Amino acid sequence: MNRTLIAMAFAAVLGIGGLMSAGHDEHPKSKVKVKTLSERDIVEKLDAKKARATTVEVTIEPGDASPPHRHPGPVFGYVLEGQYEHAIDDQPAKTLEVGDTFYEPTGCLHRVSRNPNAKTRTRVLAVVLHPRDAKQVAIPEPPEKKK
Repeated sequence: MNRTLIAMAFAAVLGIGGLMSAGHDEHPKSKVKVKTLSERDIVEKLDAKKARATTVEVTIEPGDASPPHRHPGPVFGYVLEGQYEHAIDDQPAKTLEVGDTFYEPTGCLHRVSRNPNAKTRTRVLAVVLHPRDAKQVAIPEPPEKKK
């Protein structure tokens, strides 16, 4: 039931939106590719602000990963292809398989986002709900300062 609802939400966002950019580009130090599939203003508000839903397809080559980052709103994801290792905040990393879904609360640290497989690529579909005035839908985490 949950997967059906998420799939319907993805289909609605994909079907309504056009191909527009959202400031969620490739991470400069990795080969992770992020393609914006749609952006759509929505009537629901997020923290009393006008909101938008941005749908992206993330492709991660074998063994590659994206740097730690945060999102300005909740993220709902679905693994389309391969395996996806995912961890937020201090939670242990989980390896997700094709058909698995995940959720990230607003502003949490997405500290692990990688393809654990050395031979096949990973593709993830993600819908980010965010304030319309957000400059980026993925905000890189500053590197930790050494003590």
